[in-house]
Amino acid sequence: MMMFYDPVFLMFMIPGLILSLIASIATKSTFMKYSKVPASSGMTGAQAAEAMLSSAGVYDVAIEPVGGFLSDHYDPSSKTLRLSDNVYASRSLSAIGVACHEAGHALQHAEGYAPLGLRSALVPATNFASNFSYWIILLGFIFHSQQLVLAGAILFGAAVVFAIITLPVEWNASARAKKLMITSGIVSEGEGVMAGKVLNAAFMTYLAAAVSALLTLIYYLMRAGILGGGDD
Repeated sequence: MMMFYDPVFLMFMIPGLILSLIASIATKSTFMKYSKVPASSGMTGAQAAEAMLSSAGVYDVAIEPVGGFLSDHYDPSSKTLRLSDNVYASRSLSAIGVACHEAGHALQHAEGYAPLGLRSALVPATNFASNFSYWIILLGFIFHSQQLVLAGAILFGAAVVFAIITLPVEWNASARAKKLMITSGIVSEGEGVMAGKVLNAAFMTYLAAAVSALLTLIYYLMRAGILGGGDD
């Protein structure tokens, strides 16, 4: 039986899909809400990130614009903080919150924050797992082989570990941003609360991804006969 026609598969996938949908809607709506509220400091997202990094004594991080909506990220390999068009030049609280969150990752890198280093080290394995685990599992279903399903599930486990490790990394970056954007004079305390709501909503997307990945792994292990038996 193919997994897409398996009602048990749907039972495991639907909660994760619903959570992901709710998180995505909440993130976009919260970002749009506070994108209409300018910061009293008049800083842009790029200026806020630079100010936060400077306040922590980090001066070797480049900040540049990148295309896409909320495609903001920090690249530790080149020490570059890339901010989307909606963040880089915007003076809104949403833009400042997102920019300072990404600056939080740069600060993690600068101080050797262990979870960030572990996540970066897992990127190659995670990319490999994402590309090949599905096909191995699919072959397992086609040939009714629990061994192949199990092999694919083990490979997929790398993606699950990555998703779980991402949680403390993202939470810590947001915690740094919430604190330093205020102490650095980028926003007032009241503005910091509003900008923090954008970061809280964004964190829910990472939580939803981790839950979805974990539920998927549990399903694969069930089909491989490791949990609750299998009926291949």
